Amino acid sequence: MGVIADSIKELQEKESKLREMGGEKAVQKQHDRGKLTGRERINLLFDAGSFKELDLFVTHRCVNFDMPKTEIPSDGVIIGYGLVEGRTVFAFSQDFTARAGTLGEMQAKKICKVMDLALKAGAPIVGIADSGGARIQEGIDALCGYGEIFFRNSASSGVIPQITAIMGPTAGGAVYSPAMTDWIFMVKNTSYMFITGPDVIRAVTGEEITQEDLGGAMAHNSRSGVAHFACENDEDAIESIKELLSYLPSNNMEDPPLVETGDDPLRTDPGLDEIIPDDPRKTYDMKDVIRSIVDNGQFYEPHEYYAPNMIICFVRFNGRVVGIIANQPKHLAGCLDVNASDKATRFIRFCDAFNIPLLTITDVPGYLPGRDQEWSGIIRHGAKLLWCYSEATVPKLTLITRKAYGGAYIAMCSRHLGADFVFSWPAAEIAVMGAEGAANIIHRREIKGADDPKSKREEKISEYRKLFSNPYIAASRGYVDAVIRPSDTRPSLISALEALVNKRETRPPKKHGNIPV
Repeated sequence: MGVIADSIKELQEKESKLREMGGEKAVQKQHDRGKLTGRERINLLFDAGSFKELDLFVTHRCVNFDMPKTEIPSDGVIIGYGLVEGRTVFAFSQDFTARAGTLGEMQAKKICKVMDLALKAGAPIVGIADSGGARIQEGIDALCGYGEIFFRNSASSGVIPQITAIMGPTAGGAVYSPAMTDWIFMVKNTSYMFITGPDVIRAVTGEEITQEDLGGAMAHNSRSGVAHFACENDEDAIESIKELLSYLPSNNMEDPPLVETGDDPLRTDPGLDEIIPDDPRKTYDMKDVIRSIVDNGQFYEPHEYYAPNMIICFVRFNGRVVGIIANQPKHLAGCLDVNASDKATRFIRFCDAFNIPLLTITDVPGYLPGRDQEWSGIIRHGAKLLWCYSEATVPKLTLITRKAYGGAYIAMCSRHLGADFVFSWPAAEIAVMGAEGAANIIHRREIKGADDPKSKREEKISEYRKLFSNPYIAASRGYVDAVIRPSDTRPSLISALEALVNKRETRPPKKHGNIPV
């Protein structure tokens, strides 16, 4: 055997050993927890045979404590690039089997390297987190590493899509990078995020709480809104990431992929003509409307469990990706509140950053009243919605299905915030407030002084409805472009989107605005 053959054999042996990560026992322990290893997750994410690993041989250089004798294969993280459904994606995957995937100086440098490459290449970055946190033995070098990652999260924001999959424990400083990315996936029962864990909370406040209740997948999907997707297991999370990527462009200079869906753009649905209840106090499911008008009835919904009075989702119209923001009458009557405003705001800004047109579907009676909402800053949070719609320059369509009252009418992308096309169904009520409230205020004295106050009140309510609770006053002012039959909604929207394909709109030059965070 020659020198070259020996060197190749040595390379193969080194690679084989490093790819075992923490070894057979550690891998088995990971599997026993219902979790995959870092390499298994990478292999599931990328098209077969396409992943190219970088920095396989990187190792730590810590000399403190027991570290000189400690081997951590690849310093606990796999980085590289490959193809996901034929498109280039960069990724890093922490591996809990290698020293609990803890982050030290060299692991951070590896992650920063792949983030830099993704930004240069204009390709999405997927980070898979499964780590015991900062490597305590490396002290300030570990903290430095987190800071370098955070800086790159900020630099990449709005330039390339950033996706995080939480597939194990993530605590302390490790949670901030995921929070700075665009989308967070969590796995039920095996992933956690928190600044301080249950033990610290118990010691400081005396409060007893489990990891799952404090920072599990459903806690962050339904309560805090930190995470966007709650998945059943690692495989489910990775499949969902692939689906999300299919709706996104690779970077902010590209448009989302155009897909042939086979759904007729001229298709109508007579069922929509009867979907709105006769009684304005009754509800219907806005998701039924969405299914009816989008390609093949398919939509991809982030934040399904958070602020359900607002729906956000990715869909396709005639193969073109669109982001939908819609009030959900089934929950809180579709009112706007603090959480719904935040949910919609971040989605709108993401779509605008990545050239995804917006469709707003409005059925909103107003802002949710109450002391808690006021003290939680509904004014500030509601202002975010006004801000981001006004800021967005992508094509903006608005469809008013039923109620559009007061400031909430404006906030749901009215013409006055820059909607390019506004459509309304004929039963829509576009007014300052509902007819009953308006009649009580405008005709208070007349109703009070009438011989039959109840009949007079009903008379004035009916009068107000005829005058204002319809789309035709708004249409007469040009605030609504067309009043359409509900059954014709899909072709009307597709025609408008096609007309706006080459839309160009600019804003005054500035460093950045000061959004009411």
